[in-house]
Amino acid sequence: MLALQVVESVPRYVLAKAIGRWRPEVFWNGLGLLQFRDVPVPRLPTAEWVRIATRYSGICGSDVGLITLHASPTTSPLVSFPFTLGHETVGRIVERGTGVEGLHIGQRVTVNPLLACVARGFREPCPECARGMPNRCLRFREGTVSPGIMIGFCRDTGGGWSESFVAHRSQVVPIPDNVSDEEGVLAEPFAVALHAVLQNRPADDSTVLVLGAGIIGLLTIAALRAIGSRARVLVTARYPFQAQAAERLGADVVLLGRSGPALYRELSRLTGARVLRARFGRWLMQGGVDEVFDCVGSGRSVRDALAVTKAGGRVVLVGLASDPRAVDWTPVWLREVEIRGSMAYGEAELDGIRASCVAHAVRLMAERRVELGWLVTHRFALSDYRAALAAVTAKGESRVIKAVFEFPGETGVSVS
Repeated sequence: MLALQVVESVPRYVLAKAIGRWRPEVFWNGLGLLQFRDVPVPRLPTAEWVRIATRYSGICGSDVGLITLHASPTTSPLVSFPFTLGHETVGRIVERGTGVEGLHIGQRVTVNPLLACVARGFREPCPECARGMPNRCLRFREGTVSPGIMIGFCRDTGGGWSESFVAHRSQVVPIPDNVSDEEGVLAEPFAVALHAVLQNRPADDSTVLVLGAGIIGLLTIAALRAIGSRARVLVTARYPFQAQAAERLGADVVLLGRSGPALYRELSRLTGARVLRARFGRWLMQGGVDEVFDCVGSGRSVRDALAVTKAGGRVVLVGLASDPRAVDWTPVWLREVEIRGSMAYGEAELDGIRASCVAHAVRLMAERRVELGWLVTHRFALSDYRAALAAVTAKGESRVIKAVFEFPGETGVSVS
């Protein structure tokens, strides 16, 4: 079957890194690490696995960061080459191992892609999995499949950027009939936002800033409102179409095109903080917002997040896949700002139910507490991957909110 895979190649890496800044098409024209090729259908690793035929698979910012070589190499021990990308998925079960119960052929599902202890065949979980945090699993390199934090970064499982992939029975989350395929493919990124919000739930009388109105930033706004938060939500957006989406999802104030000093001055007006100009192009705020969810992950966004958070406030780095540079850490010690990371999703309690955030995401959709299908704005055949990647790396022109690869077949429900 045809798939989009990332290969390990030092010459390709060096070439793409050298000229990609000026000619970004090098990252996906066959000269970089991304290869479009015929690959074997992945086998079921054990009798506890299923095969899923892909309907939609999302193009995630972490995928793009990896393809364009912006991702930090620190996580390289936790992947196995070559791997087929695609961890945001919705599809139907087409093969079932003999050890799988409660799931049936033809069932419409999404997956929690984390390849933690249970999926890797361990009966005794590591300490992190035991406490319900498989995103922090200590065994991402061990067990019945090759190294990989999740499906889409492991050579044995395949991924959604192909016709089919395999998943352990524990990873499978059924999709109810009233949840569309467009919503189903967003369950994974919505779970990322839910995990960040539930781990760092703001007080109802607080002011929260969401940095970035890309898909994770928009879903963070959606998550805040879906769980009933009444916090005042401010969001920065680069483009007007993102601003409109943020308002539709429940943002109170959208700061369009603001960063650096312009952002500081506007937040000063909104919060009553004072902005002080320091030497050598630096700035200091006295006061600011209570909490920041940084959904961009650039050096600039981290600098802004630290600069605008009030003393004793919190900055949450939501699933950063980049390697931010030139960050001024002064606010951390000067104003005792707390920094917390948030990666993927674990278990959390919501509405008295303890479950994985992926399961919560699907439940909130099924209960119609959140409407997200309209965020899928662009669909591409896998063979049109060059156009897809060009679109998602030029959002100002394409107006992409969420792009997905679409596979043919009568597999599910679409938004009317």
